[in-house]
Amino acid sequence: MNEALSYFLKLDDAVIITDTEHRIIDVNAKYEEITGHRRNDIIGFQAGILKSGLTPKRTYEQMKEALNDSRAWSGVFVNRKRNKGLWHSNITITPIEIGQSLFFIGIFRDLGTITEGTYVSEKRITKIQNEILKVLALSCEIRDPFIEEHLLRVQTLTKKFLKTFNAANEMMLTEDYIQQVVNASIMHDIGKSGIPEGILYKPGKLTYYERSIIETHPLIGVDILNKISNELEDELFRQEIIVSKSIVEFHHEKWDGTGYPHQLKGDEIPFEAQVVSIVDVYDALTTRRAYKDAWTHEQAIDHLQQQRGVAFKAELVDLFVEAIDASA
Repeated sequence: MNEALSYFLKLDDAVIITDTEHRIIDVNAKYEEITGHRRNDIIGFQAGILKSGLTPKRTYEQMKEALNDSRAWSGVFVNRKRNKGLWHSNITITPIEIGQSLFFIGIFRDLGTITEGTYVSEKRITKIQNEILKVLALSCEIRDPFIEEHLLRVQTLTKKFLKTFNAANEMMLTEDYIQQVVNASIMHDIGKSGIPEGILYKPGKLTYYERSIIETHPLIGVDILNKISNELEDELFRQEIIVSKSIVEFHHEKWDGTGYPHQLKGDEIPFEAQVVSIVDVYDALTTRRAYKDAWTHEQAIDHLQQQRGVAFKAELVDLFVEAIDASA
């Protein structure tokens, strides 16, 4: 390491030094501390290893344009740490010529430490995401006066379920992902807004024709989300919409392949859809509606256990029962 470059590594902020090909030459201790990446593991790699997919494409275009002209550039990045958590930072990249070589010095400022009001905190972002998805879900299912309570219970149970899963699986899920699934779970049945009320709330058994119509609601829901995402075009909700689509489309698939709309089997079904499927069935069974009486907790749990390896992954049923019993 050139002595002139080494001085930058002594700064209190996170520092990364790259060459003209944007390969990492060195990072300082603060960079290691914040990102979780060890210096010796990333030297020689492209600086893009931190990309989260949440930084607007235009930001990267502006950065490349400036650096290609050997101009300093400053902007906001949303990167991912080694543990998959998000890191919001302002970065200033300055080209430094030493001898015949050109280097880029990137100095990061953690935006999470800036006074709220100047920068939107992670907590505030999560609240905004959750509240807007809630409004979207309720507006799609406004015909049902009891739907808000159901949707909020689904969110609460989903969070308990995922926390229990994480504790049993060495914390393999990030807090960001858990919150995304919790936020998105409220959208699971938005497609029912396209189903006639006479079928949706019919007491008694549905005919084959009526059942076929009901089974279109996951695809109706995905169509609604596609229209929302096409209009929104906002990085703030991009990942939530992706997870929402997965839950909406696949939460009626069954472990044995007899579900709908695609007859997926086993772990072909996305994990978040498997989780919300169990939660949704439990809450639907234990809630009284105009067309059905409520089951007891014991009856609902007995049903879930009977469906281990049939409708649901056996391990997930066991963990859900553990989560429910722990909160009882």
